[in-house]
This record gives sequence, C-alpha cells and structure tokens, in this order.
Amino acid sequence: MSYNLLKGKRGIIFGALDENSIAWKTAERVHAEGGTFVLTNAPVAMRMGQIKVLANKTGSEVIPADATSQEDLENLVSKSVEILGGKLDFVLHSIGMSINVRKGRHYTDENYDFTTKGWDISSLSFHRVMQSLYKADAMNEWGSIVALTYMAAQRTFPDYNDMADNKAYLESVARSFGYFFGKEKKVRVNTISQSPTATTAGSGVKGFDGFISYAEKMSPLGNATAQDCADYTVSLFSDLTRKVTMQNLFHDGGFSNTGVSQEVIERFSE
Repeated sequence: MSYNLLKGKRGIIFGALDENSIAWKTAERVHAEGGTFVLTNAPVAMRMGQIKVLANKTGSEVIPADATSQEDLENLVSKSVEILGGKLDFVLHSIGMSINVRKGRHYTDENYDFTTKGWDISSLSFHRVMQSLYKADAMNEWGSIVALTYMAAQRTFPDYNDMADNKAYLESVARSFGYFFGKEKKVRVNTISQSPTATTAGSGVKGFDGFISYAEKMSPLGNATAQDCADYTVSLFSDLTRKVTMQNLFHDGGFSNTGVSQEVIERFSE
C-alpha cells in the first residue's frame, strides 16, 4: 500500500547492488511513494550488480561515483540536482566494505592499509557525502539524510571485525554533522541500526548465518527484513519525522533491548 509520502520529493540513493540489498528495496519503496531519485554506486560495484534493471524499473538515472572521491561526489551532487530539477529532499548512504574481512584477516591481525581503505569506503564516505551536499547547498530545508549501521558499533560481535569500528565512526559522523546540518540548514541526519539482514554484502561476514539465527531467537518481533528497513527509511524521509535528527535508531525487532530470550535459555538448557 502506498500513501504518497514522498510525492514531489527528490533524492540520491547510494549502494543498490541487487534485489537483495536494502538500498534496492528502499528505491522501490521510494518510487512507490512518489519520490524521484538518482541511483549511484562505485563503478566496480555497478559491474557486479544489476543497478540498470532497477533504474529502468523506477525511471531513474544512474551516475557512477566513487564515494571516496570528493570530485566524484561533487559531480554526483551537481548532476543530480540538474537531472531532478531542484534541490534534494533525501539521501540514503548504504555503503560498507571491509577488505580485512574479504581477505580473511582476523581482527587481531589487521592489514592497516586494508583497514584504512575500508574505513574510507564505509565511514569517511558518509562525511564526504554530507560535506559535498552541505557546501553545494543542495538539500532543501527539512530534508533527510540516512545511513545504515549495525549494533556491532555498541556491542562486540567477534567476526564483524573492523566493520564494527567503521560503524561506530559512521554513527559519530551522523551526530556531529547532524548538528551543523540541522542548525544551519534544517536538514535531518540519522542512522538506522538494522537487524542482521541476508544481503550480498552481509553474507561476506564469517558466521553470518549464525548472526541471523541468534538475532531471530533473541528478538521479540523477529528480525527486520530488508523490506522492513526500506519502509522505515521512507518514514524518515517523509515529513512525518521532521524533528528526528542525530539519532541512531534501532530497527531490530527489539534485539537491542533484550537481555536474553526464553528461546535462547531453552536452547542452552538442552
């Protein structure tokens, strides 16, 4: 069911790789709610994914951009405003990658060149995106910027590796830049701390199936799916959440506030 929550609103969606990704589901949901947008991803990710299929489905244009390149981001912002016919109302940052994880490097044996690159892609890119938007004055008042994060920023999940540090930094950037964007331009900045979700990116983490199963047993409402997250993101893009900013919003079926569930107790009492 659609409610025209984003009718007339314009934006940029980063990170749609394939139909399993949260960014992909969000793009579909934004389109259904009347929003228009530009899709973007790194050139290498675009070769791996199916973003052109999504673009055709939603009537959107695709602009390749490396989120670690200030030049690419400035070009993305200016072209998006031109293509969409005005300033932006929403932006989704759905970008994350750990080279240490991909290369099988344990957290106690990091390759720091890998660490730096992963931090740049996963975290500093959020600051780069917002700085590009801010300096170009590309956001409308009461616009909304959202980034996706995970609870490993607050609690230890051994196999999440340096992505936990990246997410902690990402959340800090949301608070710090959110202050200035809110104070000076009335733009909201929030992060969504999503349940472990079966996406292409998430499946690269060792033991990820175990993460999902454990969280499902711990969460009173069960895990939030990629589609659930898309719905929640749309609510944050809409005018219904105008005074919500600088928040890390847990979207995890209650996992974050559950000490232990009956299902977990029973599982370990067997």
